[in-house]
Amino acid sequence: MKKLLGQSTLEYAVLIVIIASALLATQVYIKRGIQGRLRQSADDLGDQFSPGASIMTTVTNSGGTTLETVSGGVTTSTMQGPDITTRTVNLDIEGFASNNEYWAPFKT
Repeated sequence: MKKLLGQSTLEYAVLIVIIASALLATQVYIKRGIQGRLRQSADDLGDQFSPGASIMTTVTNSGGTTLETVSGGVTTSTMQGPDITTRTVNLDIEGFASNNEYWAPFKT
């Protein structure tokens, strides 16, 4: 009976060693898979804006009313009314189809 008990303990020990070595051997491949997935996610985020294929135009308009008075050779300027500033920004993507860039899909 002791012989059978010793043999089955040895079989379990060998089985545990085989499973542990298999997990250690695949650990490198699992790490590489996770790193690849992270890299792909970072690349998708980075490719959403291409400075080489984008044109940004900014137009700023400022306006207001100034009253100038000349008295005794001295000019005095007085600002009247509200100072109005308007800013318009236009962003164009040129050559989107021709430069074959990959743009990650927008997820909501």
